[in-house]
Order: sequence, then structure tokens, then C-alpha cells
Amino acid sequence: MGQPLLPTYDYIVVGGGSGGAVVARRLAERGEVKVLLLEAGPSDIGLAAIEDAANWTALLGGPYDWGYRYAPSPELNGRSIAIPRGRVLGGSSSINAMLWYRGHRSDYDAWEAAGATGWNFASVLPYFKRAEDWEDGASELRGAGGPLRIERPCDPHPIARAMLDAAAELGFPVIGDPNGASNEGASLPNLNIGGGRRWSAARGYLHPVADRPNLTIRTHALAIGLRFDGRRCRSIRFIIDGVVTEARAEAEIVLALGAIDTPRLLLMSGIGPSGELGRLGVPVLCDLPGVGENLQDHPLLMGINFRARRPLGPVRDNGGGAMMNWKSAPALPAPDLHAFVVQGAHAGAEVASAYDLSGDIFAMSPGLMRSTSVGRLRLQSAAPDGALDIQPNFLAEPGDVEALIAGMDTMTELAGTKAFADLVAGPAAPDRRLSRREKIAYIRMSCSTFFHPCGSCAMGEGERAVVDPQLRVRGVDGLRIADASVMPIIPSCNTHAPVVMIGERAADFITGTKLATKTAKVSASAMERA
Repeated sequence: MGQPLLPTYDYIVVGGGSGGAVVARRLAERGEVKVLLLEAGPSDIGLAAIEDAANWTALLGGPYDWGYRYAPSPELNGRSIAIPRGRVLGGSSSINAMLWYRGHRSDYDAWEAAGATGWNFASVLPYFKRAEDWEDGASELRGAGGPLRIERPCDPHPIARAMLDAAAELGFPVIGDPNGASNEGASLPNLNIGGGRRWSAARGYLHPVADRPNLTIRTHALAIGLRFDGRRCRSIRFIIDGVVTEARAEAEIVLALGAIDTPRLLLMSGIGPSGELGRLGVPVLCDLPGVGENLQDHPLLMGINFRARRPLGPVRDNGGGAMMNWKSAPALPAPDLHAFVVQGAHAGAEVASAYDLSGDIFAMSPGLMRSTSVGRLRLQSAAPDGALDIQPNFLAEPGDVEALIAGMDTMTELAGTKAFADLVAGPAAPDRRLSRREKIAYIRMSCSTFFHPCGSCAMGEGERAVVDPQLRVRGVDGLRIADASVMPIIPSCNTHAPVVMIGERAADFITGTKLATKTAKVSASAMERA
């Protein structure tokens, strides 16, 4: 990572997270092209806090987090919500909960229906598989030997085991693999953990190739603007060691800064809604109305807390250890609710001040994976460190509130099963059964985020689309995006795995590589049989 900077590269990848790490690795290993990867944060190598899987929550709000927040909204009682985003090599995969989960096949079929031609489940499955080193080995639906190690908890916490048993008592399926033929039911999670240590995108994709002579990785490099020759993107300006530096790309520049900083960089460079650019005093290079629009995230309740009958013991795995997907209404075609256990209290400041959470507490936290509320991102200033106005509009749609009420009710039902009888001493927060009106009030008090912002530079074909189905930024040449911002519709899962998949596809689009589709067809058939 200490290679000297050259004035010109074939490809420049901006952002070293779940998308950028993949693209940089795949481009560098295909031929003798010169690749530059720029990351605003430090290297992850040797950072014990990042490797420590069990204590990942200590990273939130710390030096490896950008520190972004969602703007206050009346639906959340005027609260501002933190959005942890990784500012370190590996991006958010270096500070997240390490969940590898791709959601339901209909998520990607919906992308294609929304205009992202060629992004149906059968087409994207081979790219998920290519990334995987799944502990059970390769199958029609899973991959092995890929850069990212994926394991189940080997010794689940008693609370995690209880969630599985409780789900079975209530008639929910208990499934062996949420990335298998069906994701409906309770299961142990897939975790990017190997040997008890975090297995981030940096560890999986970048560390093994960091010494390649054709790959330059520069950390502490803050991107501040793109430069163009006419309509062709030719170079990136960035600050490194306090000095503004510029590097040129002969072929392409790939943006992978995430759903917040990719639209920010585009707007700073004159690409976005002309009205917004005019307000910011930025000359219009390309009027793209969709930049910063269509922002989506999953609302999460922090959480439904219970008083434990005995001490919980040391934290295991990622502090959770079991998850559950189910439908808020039987007629739905796929699960819309998701919950996980927390080996400790799970509450924001408002809930913690309203309830007694002292002593031994654990939580089961539900959230909505098919929320319909949509937000947007605005720049308050075009300066690199300018303030942002990021509004997901959580709970703006009444249907989202109704689904979360159903999520709360299911957590209460789980806690009342025989499986939890030896673990639950009583409710803690809420500390009693609530009326419908009180449940809505609790939802507004406790609603937070799964940390899954996406969609702010959506893929498609219409005038609101920012990138085409090959991830090329519309209206300009030589510029692509490979991160969560291109998702036209939020998938019903943690976004790390889909972003890795997007990075894998982006590299193939750039190099013209065609991955064999036979596996995808077979696997789609397997899903249909299930």
C-alpha cells in the first residue's frame, strides 16, 4: 500500500469498501492494467478493534465511522439517527455486524421489473456464489473457494438457541440456511467470520493482492471532485497528506463511495439535478434529476428488551446469533419482517431514559425489510466537508407502522413460549403489554436504522435513473458506480452481500467478461422447486 502515486492509471476506483475492494481486486488480477484504489480512511491492517468480531458495536461512532446522521423528522419525535458508515479500508464491511445475507429471490426480479435489465435473481446468483467461501461447500445455491469466508455460529448463545426453539413452538419454520432455497423462518445467521475474526471485504479481496505491482492502494485519500474532457470523465481530484492531488484514468473511473458519498461527489462535480446544482453554485455538467433521490433504508426497532433470569455470560459470535424472517400479513408473497437477538440491552437514548434497563437484559429486535417510505439526500454546501441533509422518511407510510406493530407483537409472543421460560424474568422495555396507541408511540421512540442506506443513484432506464444496467453514469462517458447507491429498490436483507455482488458484476461489465449462466439457470430451477 506504499506504492508511489503515478499521474495516470488505466482504472481508478474511488472507495475501498464492499464494492470498491471487489472491483479493484478483479480488475488488477485480469491482465497488466494499472489500477489505483483510493480510500478516505486508514488501512485496516493491524487494527485489533476491527478484527474483534464480538465487540463490533464499539466501532460505531468511533474513528473509523464517518459519523453521519439522518435529519430529524416528526414521525420520529424530532429525533436524529446515527448512520454508521465505515471510514477505513473495507468500508462498512470493516465495522458492520458481519452478516452475509442476500434476501429473497424476488428482490432482484423486482430490480429487473423496475428497469434494471439483466439483474434478475438467476443473473445475479453466480456473482453471489463467486464471492463465497461457504462452510458447507459449493451447491446449486452456494459458492465455495471465493474471497469471503462465511460461517454459522459454532456454539450459539442460549438466547439464540431459544429464538429458534420459540419460533418452532409458534409454527414458524426453522431453516438451515437463510441463503438457501427459502429465507422464511428462523435460522442461525451466515457471518463473515473466520477463526473468530472479522472477514471484511478488505481482508478477503485486498489483502491477498496488495503486493501486486499493478495495484496501488492509497489510504487517507479524500476524493473532492471529478474532472472531464468534454463529457468524458478523465481524472479524480483528492486530498492526501493535506495536498490536493490529481490522477488520470485512461479507461474508466469507478465510484464506490456508498449511498451517501457517491451522490455527494457527483453533485460536487456538477452531476445531478440542475436546480440543486444551481442552489449550491456548482456549474451543471450533466442534469441528472435522480442523483440524491430514491434514498431507502430499513427501519429497525431498538429493541424489545427483556429482563434475564440469570447472567448472560460472555458475548458470542457477533453479539446476536439467531435471526428470523416472517410475514406481517399471511397474504404477502415473501417475508417483510426480520428480527435478531441481542446478547444485551438494545435501546436508544430515549428508550433507555424511559425504562429501567439495569441488570441482566437481552433483546429481540424487529425491523421492516420491505419498507415503502422513500427519502432523499441534499448537500448544504459543495465543500468537501460541507453539511448534509439526509432524510430517509422513516414511518412516513402508514403501512410501515402497521408492519412494525406486527413485529413487536411477534417478539412478545416469542418471549412467552416455553423456549424462553428459563431465560425471561419479565419485560423491560416496554415493561408491560401496550395498547395499539402505546405501541405506535413506542415505535416512534425506538425506531432506528439497520445501517442500510441505498438507492440514491438508482439503476434503470427512465429519466430518474442515474446509471444504466451496466452501471454507467448516464449522460457522461468513462464513469461507473459500483455500490449500494445503484439499487433501484432496497432488497430485503443486509446490504453488504448485494454490494459485493454488484462489485463482481461491475468488474465483468468493465472487462467484457461473461460469467457462465448455466449455474444460474440450474440454481433458479432449484429455487422454483423449493
